Amino acid sequence: MKRLIAGLLLCAATQAFAADEPAPPAAQPPVVMHRYLIERTFPAGALKGLDAATKKKVNANNASVGVRWVQSYANADETKTFCVYEGPSEAAVRKAAELNKLPVDSVMEVPVTLKPR
Repeated sequence: MKRLIAGLLLCAATQAFAADEPAPPAAQPPVVMHRYLIERTFPAGALKGLDAATKKKVNANNASVGVRWVQSYANADETKTFCVYEGPSEAAVRKAAELNKLPVDSVMEVPVTLKPR
């Protein structure tokens, strides 16, 4: 009988102390990624130094603010680019450009994908 009472007291004490434990952290809501088209103007020849090391640095800076470079297109003389980025906000995309010392002529969110078929 003493063992039964001791066991019940132990269970009650355990539950009482368990209530003092901090609650697990709340789950963070998923970050919504938006797609943006960034237009840039460069001096002639500026894109000639775009090598793997430079791309790696750009991608690391982008990641630091939650931005991902998807793809870029350039005109024939490589003085204009049109870059597709994903990020949580226009401000984050602009911050990534600032970190990478890249010009920004315009930023337009492009949420709709149109396909030929």
